[in-house]
Amino acid sequence: MYENKFQQNDEYKAKIDAHRPLSQDILSQIQDYYKIGLTYSSNAIEGNTLDLVETKVVLEDGLTIGGKPMKDHLEALGHASAFQELLSLAKNESITEEDIKNLHHLFYNKIDESNAGQYRKKQVIITGSDVEFPRPTELNSLMKDFVTQIPQMKLDLHPVEYAAMVHVHFVNIHPFIDGNGRVARLLMNLALLQAGYNITIIPPVVRSDYIRALQDSNKKNYKSFVDFISEMVLESQKEYLRLINALI
Repeated sequence: MYENKFQQNDEYKAKIDAHRPLSQDILSQIQDYYKIGLTYSSNAIEGNTLDLVETKVVLEDGLTIGGKPMKDHLEALGHASAFQELLSLAKNESITEEDIKNLHHLFYNKIDESNAGQYRKKQVIITGSDVEFPRPTELNSLMKDFVTQIPQMKLDLHPVEYAAMVHVHFVNIHPFIDGNGRVARLLMNLALLQAGYNITIIPPVVRSDYIRALQDSNKKNYKSFVDFISEMVLESQKEYLRLINALI
């Protein structure tokens, strides 16, 4: 269903790079656009009920939406905070374990401060799934191994494949009690930004395809997920280029 789009990814990156450096005003507008878009889409994938407009109101106006759960508002605020940290981390060349814990803490501390940025102490069981995540006693070792492997993945893989594999390996460890999917998508975007690509959004409308590709990765079949992400990157690149052309 999805195909490898690395060549098109590279072609669109070249088109986007031709417009750089962007003015600070344009860059700020684009970052605000993606802060709202990524916050909405990443939360919606996990069942958050705020739509795009409501997410914008919560983030820009500081208002609560009547009839919506308070947790949904806190997830929006927390994700926006983590997004701002993502932009700062994008200036670095590496991804550290502390970066990962900090992104989770920023996202989750308004929801559950005691577990924010802390590896889970309970086993995660997904009802109706045959996926078995690592036990809590394994997490420290697995996360250290994961972070150690990141630089080599970055060297060996196409940047889009590298970002997809960062997402896959992290989410299959599932180190936190909640918010793993959102942190995985933040880490994927951090890998993309550090490689000179732009923010990539996974629209909620393709959630079932996204979950199916992730499930394939649990069986060590990574191709379908990498192909899926390459198409998501391509669509986001097209949108990014449209934004630039509209603003310059």
